[in-house]
Amino acid sequence: MDSRDRDDQGRARNARPRDGLGRPLPYGSDGVPRQPEGVQRTPEETLAEAQDLLDAGRPFHAHEVFEDAWKTTDGPERELWRGLAQLAVGLTHALRGNGNGAVALLERGAENIAPFAEVPPHG
Repeated sequence: MDSRDRDDQGRARNARPRDGLGRPLPYGSDGVPRQPEGVQRTPEETLAEAQDLLDAGRPFHAHEVFEDAWKTTDGPERELWRGLAQLAVGLTHALRGNGNGAVALLERGAENIAPFAEVPPHG
């Protein structure tokens, strides 16, 4: 029998509580609520929710919001959302003290959003 946490569809999902930077905590610990996965938001809702999370010092959670947009978007803006998710993960790594991971993700994220610099979508 597989002992990994599973969602209702049988996909592996880690159900351990997490701290404010997304690090797993022991089962039974009080953690920070995670952002629900698979939520479809308008671009404006995505940006507002992610910005609120970033302002609260929770870039890992902002990454989850951007990741939903990335995974549900087809077309040219897909790379914008991926880049924003990567930037949020880069900030997460920086706050966790992982300088190498932070630099790698921040560089990748910056590359992915660069094509949108001249005409930024969604304001």
